[in-house]
Amino acid sequence: MRTIMILHDTLRRDMLSCYNPDTDVKTPNMDALAADSIVFNKHFTGSMPCMPARRDIMCGRLNFLDRSWGPIEIFDETLPKTLSNKGIRSHMITDHAHYFRIGGENYCQQFSTYEFFRGQESDPWVSLIDDPKMPKDFFGEVKRQYECNRTKLKGEADYPSVKCFKAAMDWVDANQDSDDFFLMVETFDPHEPFDVPREYLDLYHDDYDGPHFDLPKYHKIDEETEEAMEHLKHRYKALITMTDKNLGLFIDKLKAAGMYEDTMIILTTDHGYCLGEREFIGKNYMPYYNELSNIPLIIHLPKHEHAGEHRNEITQNIDLMPTILEYHKVDIPERVTGKSLWPLINEKRPVKEYALYGCHGLSVNLFDGRYTYFRAPRRDDCCFEYTTSLTTIRNWLGKEIAEKIECGHFMKDVDLPVYKVPAVKNAIVSDNQYLKQDALYDIESDPQQLHSISDGMLIKDMEQKLSKAMSEHFAPNEQWLRLGLDK
Repeated sequence: MRTIMILHDTLRRDMLSCYNPDTDVKTPNMDALAADSIVFNKHFTGSMPCMPARRDIMCGRLNFLDRSWGPIEIFDETLPKTLSNKGIRSHMITDHAHYFRIGGENYCQQFSTYEFFRGQESDPWVSLIDDPKMPKDFFGEVKRQYECNRTKLKGEADYPSVKCFKAAMDWVDANQDSDDFFLMVETFDPHEPFDVPREYLDLYHDDYDGPHFDLPKYHKIDEETEEAMEHLKHRYKALITMTDKNLGLFIDKLKAAGMYEDTMIILTTDHGYCLGEREFIGKNYMPYYNELSNIPLIIHLPKHEHAGEHRNEITQNIDLMPTILEYHKVDIPERVTGKSLWPLINEKRPVKEYALYGCHGLSVNLFDGRYTYFRAPRRDDCCFEYTTSLTTIRNWLGKEIAEKIECGHFMKDVDLPVYKVPAVKNAIVSDNQYLKQDALYDIESDPQQLHSISDGMLIKDMEQKLSKAMSEHFAPNEQWLRLGLDK
């Protein structure tokens, strides 16, 4: 059995014509893949943002209830290692620099082999003692390290995501006779900075002549002009189009090598992005609207089975691990809480009642097929992180509160002792920046999530569903106290 997972970062579903026929984003190759695949309409992320989402995918269970951004844990049973234990080799091709920073330990090492292409965002790659040429007038941010890295980008072939797809094509040449493997091709694009060769911007007739703007701050629109926001959207769309072009080259290589017909190909992302909706830019600090949470999932099956079909049942990224394992006839570890999608694929039988999603220490959110419910925290003094490794995003976890850290057998389904670290400072977003508010939306009548419902009986029903979902995903006991819920 052959499985290829294509993981893009920050890909919004409404940019793709298979989800939004009115989109103006040029993605002919994703369109063609979708037409030859199953498209999942109610697919949701789980833990956000980048590394929590990747642990979800690799482990088949939610990260955000126990901890924030961090490494693969000692007790984790990952997809590539589980395959390896059955003699199935895996390879990852990535330009995602977070794997190689503090807080990203042990992800790549789960694979049999891996390749990493340098230069995305603030990857500490190009060393310049003197400052590179820096934009003087700009909206958002300009990061010195990325401006250093940008000096190496002389043409499209130099972009890290393009190198990823070129490496994937080379890998196919070297392994086209193999019939049992898992390949993960991951591109940081279309994540910001939305840096793209001019020819792709021209496709969107961009004639912006204002301050430099490709790396927005995560905040509500303030100084950004309407023209600047339109330019930012053009950059994002252009980056999707460049990503799509190189995806198409990879798909063509699979077809030429005779591998497309009998390979399961999964295309998804970790989360979406706000581009001015409700005046929000970015992610993390705002409620988890569907622009962030309802993400694309496209699965191409061998022999074009179910090509062109859409599924309207709930799915999540934690379901990918058990789906892949079942496809390869490998037993699913007991700790996996995701559900194999094969009953849904083959019999159109739902595999789950809800999607539970969020970011550690912030709101906990639930989608039940019709309603989305955002439950904001009621207390900030009873949240903890549980881990065997005291690292988090570019930093050490709990270093300033060493006297408050405990170690013991605190996790319900883990035999090993773990650190229990008070979450006095959120690793992902500052507490005073996060918008704490409950909301309940009817997605059928209000798909844009513009009008929150105040129906008390309906809210009570969603509270009960949320409590049940948290129990089924082994949430720590304090989560109920933190959210003001009955267990």
